[in-house]
Amino acid sequence: MTDTIMPTLLSRDSGEPLADQIVRAVTARIDDRQLRAGSRMPSIRRFAADHGVSPFTVVASYDRLVAQGYLESRRGAGFFVRERAPLNTALRRAEPHADPALEARALDVVWLIRHMFRQMPGQPSSAAGVLPTAWLDGPGVSNALRAVSRQNSSVLLNYATPQGYAPLREQLQRKLAELEIAAAPEQFVTTLGVTQGLDLVAREFCRPGDTVFVDDPAWFLMFGSFAAMGLKVVGIRRLADGPDLAQLEALAALHQPRLYIINSVLHNPSSTSLSAAKAFQVLRIAERHDITVVEDDIYCDLHPGGVQSVTRLAALDQLQRVIYLSGFSKSLAANLRVGFIAASRETVQRLADRKMLATLSTSDLGERIVYKVLCEGVYRKHLDRIRARLDAVRPQVLRRIESLGMTLAPAPTAGMFAWADCGRDTNVLAARAMDEGLLLAPGSLFSPDQLPSTKLRLNVAALEDAGAWHFLERELG
Repeated sequence: MTDTIMPTLLSRDSGEPLADQIVRAVTARIDDRQLRAGSRMPSIRRFAADHGVSPFTVVASYDRLVAQGYLESRRGAGFFVRERAPLNTALRRAEPHADPALEARALDVVWLIRHMFRQMPGQPSSAAGVLPTAWLDGPGVSNALRAVSRQNSSVLLNYATPQGYAPLREQLQRKLAELEIAAAPEQFVTTLGVTQGLDLVAREFCRPGDTVFVDDPAWFLMFGSFAAMGLKVVGIRRLADGPDLAQLEALAALHQPRLYIINSVLHNPSSTSLSAAKAFQVLRIAERHDITVVEDDIYCDLHPGGVQSVTRLAALDQLQRVIYLSGFSKSLAANLRVGFIAASRETVQRLADRKMLATLSTSDLGERIVYKVLCEGVYRKHLDRIRARLDAVRPQVLRRIESLGMTLAPAPTAGMFAWADCGRDTNVLAARAMDEGLLLAPGSLFSPDQLPSTKLRLNVAALEDAGAWHFLERELG
């Protein structure tokens, strides 16, 4: 029973109180109907012994779960999972007449994101799109935060500039110059990560009914976001060196899309990069069909080779037809939510106005912290450490993946992701993994068509968990 309730080991290094971890894990299992109403919880003494915590911690956890309506205490019998009213779930609140079959809903984008946020802090699963927190520069961010907090308090109490913290935009000018992209500070607008950047661009350039091209496979979050705007999302087959150009040309003539969103460097989920030859052709096709290209370069800093080994569309186009997006959530700190858009002056002004109408401004506290980290020179050394660590773990992880019968075509040489073919429906595999408290990212979620897939995205930096390997070995080996 205890293994079913707490499939993941408690983390004593995460900074999160043990009682909070227990409450979060139990509520997640109850919300997902993996602990049924009426199920008896382990006794306080049994739970404490099984997980190496004090009885006081278990008592505090159980009391909070009772207060929140998840458990009930029966005198002399123990603690039991409480029958909860259907309206207690967010889904039921939003859809009061929802079909009960939704309780067993299929795997989808919301399912994956919701469960990613339920992972133990500091212990990202193989499905996560971020590096383990132990790999990141926590002390560097903390030092920058302390330095910013010592500044005049008035700058922290007022609205920020809608276009973004000016010194950071000047620093971004220097950063992009190293990528051979010429952009003045006035050609940047800061965002709450690339997610908000894509949202601003789509709302500015598209109207309901318009078509947007994306890579297939690609980052899954934008599929649902664009569909919610009333846009038609069409996938362009992604090959090892970039998009299928013949398909791109044909579908562009058919659909006349407004935007094409593309990862040129360290594509998510395959970690492949765009070749120079294809980059030129993508821009030619975009010009022929009047398509605005949106280059999502969020994994920019994880690529080790510099300018010479990869080609960015924004470097070729110099921000005429290309809108460039990037940020620091993957390399520095996701919680800071600092991203940016670089584009022509006219486009940036329109996007800054749209951002202002939507949110007035972003908080520049995070922007000041990122600026402090960038301008003090510690960021480069931090990136060198991350790349070296990825290079050290990737070969052994890829060998182990292939030893289980999965295929990699091609095998990644940089970045954090491996796009593995399991030879079976990975939706089924992911559902079985969830029954054991493990999170996998099935390939169907990375296609706008959401059709069953044999592919699985694995985060090579987060595959140190023995439980994930044991599961994959049992299911695939």
